[in-house]
Amino acid sequence: MKNSILSIRTIIIILSILTFTINMNAQNGYKPGDKAADFKLKNVDGRMISMKDFPEAKGFIVIFSCNHCPYVKAYEDRMIEIDKKYKSIGYPVIAINPNDPEVQPEDSYEKMQERAKEKQFTFPYLFDEKQEVFRIYGATRTPHVYFLNKTDGELFVAYIGAIDDNYKDVAEVKEKYLENAIAAVMKGEEVNPNYTKAIGCSIKVKK
Repeated sequence: MKNSILSIRTIIIILSILTFTINMNAQNGYKPGDKAADFKLKNVDGRMISMKDFPEAKGFIVIFSCNHCPYVKAYEDRMIEIDKKYKSIGYPVIAINPNDPEVQPEDSYEKMQERAKEKQFTFPYLFDEKQEVFRIYGATRTPHVYFLNKTDGELFVAYIGAIDDNYKDVAEVKEKYLENAIAAVMKGEEVNPNYTKAIGCSIKVKK
């Protein structure tokens, strides 16, 4: 009887440790080199989209984005151009809005549809309604980029951070961090830097 009780207690302790570890990983998010999880979120056209829907993709440019943030607005045209440039060679953009519309009404699903139509987005614009995906990835800002590369059928994080070094003026950009990372991966070279600080608006969650 005592052995049975001890065994149950041991199992509970192990499960508690595993749960704590999973939660800590979810809070901390991904680092370069980590395996990335897929997701299934609602697109502005009403369809549920996941990365599995792009079987020919070599990877993805996942950008946590939104409607209202001035930093995002400054980058939207660049996001469209990056998608046009790279999706034809296997690296499409997927934008995800992680914000709670009760905190920021401009980031509602309906406003997402309006923004996508107004800007004529060439990429999926998904709603992280339950605010789960951004926590798994570890995104803290909009925009926040996660460049994923496929190796042996699995997706791994190759770069995290900013699109480039100047959100204010594309003509003043000196370092195209994201595009340099894609170029390095395509050449089979090490991505350097593989992490930069994301500059943007904080993700809106309920207090």
